[in-house]
Amino acid sequence: MDVVHERAAGMDISKRDVKVCVRVPGKRPGTFEQKVTTWGATTSQVLELREHLLANRVTTVVMEATGDYWKPFYYLLESVLPVTLVNARDVRNFPGRKTDVSDAGWLAQLAAHGLVRASFVPPEPIRELRDLTRTRATIVQERSRHIQRIEKILEDAGIKLSSVVSQLNGVSARSILDALVAGERDPVKLAALAKGRLRAKIPELVEALTGRFRDHHAFMVNLHLTQLDHSATLIDEITARIEVVMEPFRVFRETLTTIPGVSVRVADVIIAETGGNMHIFPSPGHLASWAGVCPGSNESAGRVKSTKTRPGNAHLKAALGISALVITRQKNTHLAVKYRRIAARRGSIKAIVALEHSILVAVWKMGTTGEAFTELGPNYYSNRHPDRTKSNAINQLRTLGYQVTLTPTAA
Repeated sequence: MDVVHERAAGMDISKRDVKVCVRVPGKRPGTFEQKVTTWGATTSQVLELREHLLANRVTTVVMEATGDYWKPFYYLLESVLPVTLVNARDVRNFPGRKTDVSDAGWLAQLAAHGLVRASFVPPEPIRELRDLTRTRATIVQERSRHIQRIEKILEDAGIKLSSVVSQLNGVSARSILDALVAGERDPVKLAALAKGRLRAKIPELVEALTGRFRDHHAFMVNLHLTQLDHSATLIDEITARIEVVMEPFRVFRETLTTIPGVSVRVADVIIAETGGNMHIFPSPGHLASWAGVCPGSNESAGRVKSTKTRPGNAHLKAALGISALVITRQKNTHLAVKYRRIAARRGSIKAIVALEHSILVAVWKMGTTGEAFTELGPNYYSNRHPDRTKSNAINQLRTLGYQVTLTPTAA
């Protein structure tokens, strides 16, 4: 096997230290020597490691780590050396006597022969945007948990407010909860706090607000309401910061929002996770595969073992799932029609994944061409294959017991 890099290094990183294997030419032509050393994970140790690699004239570095332990090493080395971060799934060592030392040596050999596939590490502005969007998503999830906990406390108190109102964090529900915390227990007075269309349900509210709400329940509800207010403040602050960091990608974000189901927040996640530069993905299929929204490929001896989707990017898949669910409730878009066509044959879960794939294909094309999304209309599939549409309609009518005779309309 050809040697691509005569001087290569492999790094197996843990929380406290890193095992580094430097592979250099040996004394005899055609031979190579490997030396494994251990370095600390502090910044000063990483800087010393960088000088060590430069002194050995290393031309490529391959690193593998669990979690985020690779970041200090990658960020300090990328400015002076070609660094490749690899997925542990793609560089598995031989089974048996597996150690961190042997893993570092194995990575050095793979690097020397150019047998590694680099993971996507975005540039620093995108990394900052990722931190913001992922933190906002975490706080939104935690806010939902506080709302669920409030509902559990109300159930314990015999208050069935969630059976009448659609959202416990709505304006009317919040007014009622604040009054309960303040000491009001009269169901009639509490129901009178309803606003808007909810006032038509005042008799139902009076019945639902009759319970055994005690001081303990008031304390617990107030605790979670305080957390909700704090979460809302944090989300507003993060969103304002995202608007500042998003400035270079604002035009692309506006373009993404022309896709049905893609909101501004979903567009923020798409840009943060993909880097906003579609040219790093050779094709829309590569982007969909990296995100984990396309069928897997696992075939051996002519038999397909599994087509399960790969894990991919969980943050991007979650955002795409939100957009796909929005599309399922639409009627006048070709993506909504596509969902119903696939769901009828393959089930709703696979249809959702198909919508996520279609959204990413559109994102890739829009990112490479700069064009806005083109809505093909709900009749796109019918007009694309008119004969198939006609035969399907005839077969459905015959199944219901009708005799069908077609008469062409006048031109």
